[in-house]
Amino acid sequence: MTFSTAAVTWRMEYTETIHARGHEHVQSAHESTFEITSDDWLTPAGDCILAVEADCTPADFADGFVEAAQSHDAEITATLSTDDHSHTITGCGHPDLTFEGDRSAVGRTSDYVDDRTIMVGADGAAADIDRDLVGALADGAALTVTLRVVADD
Repeated sequence: MTFSTAAVTWRMEYTETIHARGHEHVQSAHESTFEITSDDWLTPAGDCILAVEADCTPADFADGFVEAAQSHDAEITATLSTDDHSHTITGCGHPDLTFEGDRSAVGRTSDYVDDRTIMVGADGAAADIDRDLVGALADGAALTVTLRVVADD
């Protein structure tokens, strides 16, 4: 007799949603990061910032989301949506992600991590975002950021 056992892998999925709004100074020109801030202002120097007045920050994220994102194997997507435009950036989790930032959320193409970091190894940054979406944000459009993390249990 031959017996076979197959490993079962459970994939856990968690979602967080941030609502914010664009600003006249949105340029979306930074080549290694993108950022959503809870600040209500933006200067022209903030070339990675996509939106202001975020209704939540990484410090507000649920424990399940945070724990799942703290795996090298985690895939994290950020879908940026206005009424007429959408763009998705995909990155990775990291054990050093703390999600303690209480002012802004930052996605990074590098593996640098601080308390604001929501993903590393991102496949895009502010400069890569669809220009029609950027134009809508520069006109003050409402932005919904849907963050999704998928990781092995």
